[in-house]
Amino acid sequence: MSLSRRELVLSLGATAAGAMVLSFGLRTQAAAGGGAALGNYVTLAPDGAVTLLARNPDMGQGAKSLLPMLIAEELDVDWDRVRVEFAPADAKRFESQYAGGSLATPDNWEPMRRVGAAARAVLVAAAATRLKVDPAILTTAHGRVIHAASGRSLAYGDLAAEAARLPLPDPKTLKLKDPKDFTILGRSHIGVDTPAILAGEPIFGIDMVLPGMRHAVYVKSPVYGAKLVSADLAAARSMPGVEQVFAVEGIAPPAGAQIGLAPGIAPGIAIVARNWWQANAARKALNAVWDDGFGAAHDSEVYDRRAAELLKTPGEVQRAKGDVDAALTSAHRRLEAVYEAPFLAHLTLEPQNCTVSPTAAGLEIWAPTQFPNDGRDAVAKTLGLPLEAVTVHMRRCGGGFGRRIMNDFMVEAAVIAHRAKVPVKLLWTRTDDIGHDYYRPGTYQRLTAGLDAAGRVTAYDTHAVSFSRDGKLVDGGEIDLDAAPGHLAESSRLRRSLIPTIASTGWLRAPASNALSFIHESFWDELAHAAGQDPIAFRLAHLRARLGTPVAPPTEEGEPQYDVRRMIPVLELVRQRSGWGTAPLPAGVGLGVAAYFSHRGYFAEVAKVRVAPSGDWKVEKVWVVGDVGGIILNPTTAHAQVEGAVTDGIGHMLTAIRFEKGRAAQANLNDLTLMRMSAAPEVDVHFHLTDNPPTGLGEPALPPVIPAVANAVFAACGARVRTLPMTAERIQAARADGVKAA
Repeated sequence: MSLSRRELVLSLGATAAGAMVLSFGLRTQAAAGGGAALGNYVTLAPDGAVTLLARNPDMGQGAKSLLPMLIAEELDVDWDRVRVEFAPADAKRFESQYAGGSLATPDNWEPMRRVGAAARAVLVAAAATRLKVDPAILTTAHGRVIHAASGRSLAYGDLAAEAARLPLPDPKTLKLKDPKDFTILGRSHIGVDTPAILAGEPIFGIDMVLPGMRHAVYVKSPVYGAKLVSADLAAARSMPGVEQVFAVEGIAPPAGAQIGLAPGIAPGIAIVARNWWQANAARKALNAVWDDGFGAAHDSEVYDRRAAELLKTPGEVQRAKGDVDAALTSAHRRLEAVYEAPFLAHLTLEPQNCTVSPTAAGLEIWAPTQFPNDGRDAVAKTLGLPLEAVTVHMRRCGGGFGRRIMNDFMVEAAVIAHRAKVPVKLLWTRTDDIGHDYYRPGTYQRLTAGLDAAGRVTAYDTHAVSFSRDGKLVDGGEIDLDAAPGHLAESSRLRRSLIPTIASTGWLRAPASNALSFIHESFWDELAHAAGQDPIAFRLAHLRARLGTPVAPPTEEGEPQYDVRRMIPVLELVRQRSGWGTAPLPAGVGLGVAAYFSHRGYFAEVAKVRVAPSGDWKVEKVWVVGDVGGIILNPTTAHAQVEGAVTDGIGHMLTAIRFEKGRAAQANLNDLTLMRMSAAPEVDVHFHLTDNPPTGLGEPALPPVIPAVANAVFAACGARVRTLPMTAERIQAARADGVKAA
């Protein structure tokens, strides 16, 4: 990212305490006198203590630590002298503030380092003036400016006031460190919030407490979009501790707006009480009746039948390369299979919550959100307030996985507090959370492929059945073959059919890839066995055959495209590290492999799975090799992210959300099969460093583990399970049916 002088803005001013505050923006915003100011990142106190602001939310992926580490590295301060705080939500000052897409690292890798380099530059300039030397001969280390020739040095804190009065350096002159000289980046550090988490300190959204605060629940129909017919509000008001009960008609998002990011609130009933238990108990007295009959047609069994019908039709062609029909006709062997991936809930450990306090001007909000500025905008538009009247403070998220992109809980809390005219904390029950999630949408896909006599894939045809709402593809329902192995075939085609749904959907960790990887990498495994080839050798042969094909240019959004040159080494390394094919395995134990490119990361994974005669299965170990660039910025967090992604991905294989007459059939955690600590496998993580910029790790390690486990189950017992969740019953049925890739 190249920044001009006007795009790199420092507003330096000495505080009353003599501290230097460094304000630094990525883009120019209009201000008085034609200047610009985009927020404060660095505060340097006279005693040398440094406070750095993290502009992005943190939901466990480590952004609150990483972004300040980038600044601190170039600033040349000791990490143990740094204090980190969340920046306030303010798009004008901090530009984009969000957690999602594994973009914290690529989006901030250079800009945040320039923040530190600019701060260091003005400190060196101040020291040069005081020491009467050329700044070019000064160096920095450990929060000091050093004149090596004379042995003199000055602490940053002593230079703060002088540095605050110096002019802005030209950003083009800012030289960033060579990674070989890093003292903070590339080394392991615990998260800045880890001690507070271990001590149980109140840093999450759910922990927020305000003076005079009341507690609220918001009761909605279990069927999305249903209106309230009747409710006994008086009975709820008579319950102990209840202070206010009122109905909210609901405000629909404007036409064409993105669901979840747009303003709006579902119809419901707000209950405000002195404590949450009293508020939640009062909901039972409402006896609410909803106009939800239209949900009868939205049922998982109905969806299953409709998908089966649609998969027999041609579907609408989305993309095509070559003549797929001719290639299938002339193929030496043709294979076909139908795969299904279900709707999934996010199941964040911390249920959705938000605390809101009315102010003289508007509202002050404390929220565990992934998109704080979208939430701020949604609240302002829903209530008809000027944006400046809404203040949002980021709180640490107790898990997100994409669920907290949607700010419905923030809008609900704001509407309740605005009407109740008291500080309010809204907290969803687990049933609220599961029943009103923005689910990962399910998909049904018929795959057809042709092999030539040498076992090479010559044709790859995908017919995907996805879901639509209001005539448009639902959020999270995107289908793409570029990252799936089908793009390696000489001829490929993607067709699509849509089923209308009323279910609210969104993005789950590694969106789209978390389902597509299971479907396509499992089918690719079937093709390898049908060709009579080793699954890793089969993949490598197809990748190497494409080495001469130019890499596609980045997308309009700047996303790099699949590069087979980067996937080949990770597959070779995971084969080596896992001992693939070097020793026989016990009966009932199998190894499975999968490789996938998503969120700029290249990952290959091998799973070792034991399948009992009953069909019960357990993942014993997973070997992971990933290419996410030339440096692992914080190895502690990086390994944790990969281990967590593996565990999370296996968890995706265990559960599903089914709908009955428009509502989720699962109401609480006891209705779902969840990953247990005793089932967590050993995970071997290795990063293959390459000459590429670093990228994020929240998502790309997850997709391959799902098909790797499914392929290992086939290797262990011959059961090819094509429908998730992977249950013992499905494994037994696959065995009985003799469904094998042969």
